[in-house]
Amino acid sequence: MRYRIKLFGEITIKSRSVRKEMVRCLRTNIRNCLRHIDPRVRVADHWDALEIRPSRGLDGSARAAFEASLTRIPGIHDIQVVEAHPFTDFATTAEQLVALWRDALPGRRFRVSVKRRGRHDFSSEDLERYLGRALLDAAPTAGVDLRHPEIDVGLELKDQRLLLVSRRLPGLGGYPLGTQGQALALISGGYDSPVAAWRLLRRGLKTHFLFFNLGGPAHERGVREVTHHLWQRYSASHRVNFISVPFGGVVDEIQRNVPAGLAGVVLKRMMLRAANRVAARARLPALITGDALAQVSSQSLTNLGLIDAVSERPILRPLIASDKQDIIADARCIGTAAFAERLPEYCGVISQRPHVRPSPAQLEDAEASFDDAVLETAIAAASMTRSDRLLESTPVLAEIDEVASPEALLATPDVTVIDIRHPHERDAAPLTLPEGEPLAIPFFELAQRAPSLPRRRYLLYCDQGVMSRMQALHLADQGFDHFGVYRGDDRGPA
Repeated sequence: MRYRIKLFGEITIKSRSVRKEMVRCLRTNIRNCLRHIDPRVRVADHWDALEIRPSRGLDGSARAAFEASLTRIPGIHDIQVVEAHPFTDFATTAEQLVALWRDALPGRRFRVSVKRRGRHDFSSEDLERYLGRALLDAAPTAGVDLRHPEIDVGLELKDQRLLLVSRRLPGLGGYPLGTQGQALALISGGYDSPVAAWRLLRRGLKTHFLFFNLGGPAHERGVREVTHHLWQRYSASHRVNFISVPFGGVVDEIQRNVPAGLAGVVLKRMMLRAANRVAARARLPALITGDALAQVSSQSLTNLGLIDAVSERPILRPLIASDKQDIIADARCIGTAAFAERLPEYCGVISQRPHVRPSPAQLEDAEASFDDAVLETAIAAASMTRSDRLLESTPVLAEIDEVASPEALLATPDVTVIDIRHPHERDAAPLTLPEGEPLAIPFFELAQRAPSLPRRRYLLYCDQGVMSRMQALHLADQGFDHFGVYRGDDRGPA
């Protein structure tokens, strides 16, 4: 058994030199992806298709992994599973074809497609009619449909060599990875950014990953997992880098000094400033984000323009006109939705009552009091991990206690609730406890004040539970394991 690889249609219309280079890259990528399954795999170029010959020692599970990997390599239109035979006559070919398709044809519409090269004393149509009649005799409930068949029974005849197509597998399409250069994708682990990276991987762009850690070890572990999944399935032919920038201090500084309505846009601008610095060091000419126009307040046209204003590099936004449900459908298709469902969107809780049309002057005033040293410190603390080592050193997460309702809080002895919301949020919606009053320590002050608090059990509260869980994990990572989360409702864990 061997495999014939049909090229993505847009490759076949390129100039001869461009096509040759793309096919050369595709051959290399296929070998790189398959050699961990079959070190002796061979890939041959036949101009209109590639032929892959696996070694004979593959068992059933290895063959399934082999074929699954082929369906995820950019640049491939479809994969034909073929059997090679010497051509003798029509009758022998019909016997071989019937053995392959007898069970698949009953009740289905089909056609026979013959591609023939070389000198023969018959036409392709002669062979198609003979084989079609043989298949109808073997499956009387089947029907022939030459225009819109459910099954296309294909075979190729080159001189006296016969290739019978037993199955077809859909390819990923797109261009071979690496033929369109490199870029740096900002990835958060939600639905959007992995899909954005995947869409450009599929277009041949070798993609590295940049993560801004807002949620401590839990956040980083989740994003490492989704990044490794994306790399392993769709770009394992190339090793890339995962850069992590600790951005908790930047968030603290924004919470202290930036008006709440502008905090989200300022955070994105700080991320892009850092991303440009990281990309410059790695000589990466473009950035990728998962922005979709008007999906959230920071993605209004005005805000996107203000965010772009701080970037020295073009920002590629493959999702810009996509509906959220289409993005989620893609995430389910590529296997990243399950990760997104477990990871909260940290950026979404930074800004309260966000502005959708701020002026440049408003942003400049808001950023005037931001301490630039905080951003410099975050960039200097960035760490880099190679894609094939992302899961080698994932942090072990602390267990965070959670109290989900006022009734559960009443049943919890010797505990103090700390309201970590911004003072404006606390004033707008004061927290009422079943007994006593909460401590009021803003999110951006808690890390500094935690060591001086009396040693007892504390529960952190915020509106959505995201920031409080994030802060509890931060504190646990520093050795303060007596902080949990109070949700104040019955929604369950964050």
